[in-house]
Amino acid sequence: MLGIMSAEEALKQADQRNLDLVKVSPEAKPPVCKILDYGKFKYEQNRKEKENKKNQKVVNIKEIRTSVRVQDHDLEVKAKNCRKFLSAGDKVKVSVRFRGREMAYVNRGKEVLLKFASMVDEVGTIETKPKLEGRNYTMTLSPIKGKEKK
Repeated sequence: MLGIMSAEEALKQADQRNLDLVKVSPEAKPPVCKILDYGKFKYEQNRKEKENKKNQKVVNIKEIRTSVRVQDHDLEVKAKNCRKFLSAGDKVKVSVRFRGREMAYVNRGKEVLLKFASMVDEVGTIETKPKLEGRNYTMTLSPIKGKEKK
């Protein structure tokens, strides 16, 4: 903390120390500056960003579509694929689409989604409850923490 000083004086002090004068917050009154080695500062910033990226986990959303009149075996096959996606760490959006007069059986679509969720409950949980969006009933499943493979 060197206190308030003119820009020329701050530049002189930075030159004496063979360092750079960097504006930290130029909109402040008066502007706040730091005297530091800018190259080293940029290097450390890049290193921190790379470290943060390395620790990040990308979550993909897979979608499984089905119909209201789906048979049990077909639902089991889709549930097997869903288990694979969930154990890989991906989220799964399950949607039941209604065609034509099937809109009269909207409650059946919710039953299909809840049945599907119970089939994969050992590897996934319901993140968003089933809801009707136009002609589709959708729900999102997310992997159980600690169950996904890396």
